[in-house]
Amino acid sequence: MLKKGLVQIYTGDGKGKTTAAFGLALRAAGHGNKVLIYQFLKPPSLELGERTAIKSTDLDIDIQALDMPWDMTKSLDDEEIAAKAKQQIHQALEQITQFAKDKTYDVLILDEIVFCLSKKLALLQDIKNIIDKKDFAVEIVLTGHGASTELIAMADLVTEMKKIKHYFDSGVAARKGIEF
Repeated sequence: MLKKGLVQIYTGDGKGKTTAAFGLALRAAGHGNKVLIYQFLKPPSLELGERTAIKSTDLDIDIQALDMPWDMTKSLDDEEIAAKAKQQIHQALEQITQFAKDKTYDVLILDEIVFCLSKKLALLQDIKNIIDKKDFAVEIVLTGHGASTELIAMADLVTEMKKIKHYFDSGVAARKGIEF
């Protein structure tokens, strides 16, 4: 449906990266585009409101997730879990490269892949492959904290969500319906 697909990055330490990407997914699907949202480090077992909401519609949005347990506070320190995540992330990115090349979807959203890159769970070369091999009309959206200079150079648009103040810093826990 798109004439020319671009590469977008939503990064930074502020809240709203995934929310912005899901908003773009809704907009794209509302105009007849086929969308894939692939969520890294957010296993299918997590009850996320955005997944529930989209699954309750007939919009052409496919949501997939890396199917392995992940704890954002502990898993990076566990070498076995991190190694398994690296392997599965690489495999997922190979599949996504094929989707981009074949134009299986008009819009590909890789939620938290930027964080995966920043923590060395994903390879920059895998993202470069997706971008280089994608069909001309496929839009790519990458989200997550910690975009590198090299990654930013590959993008057409980069938005930084900057934290000015966050209630997490005063001890407020993630709230159902707002953060997940």
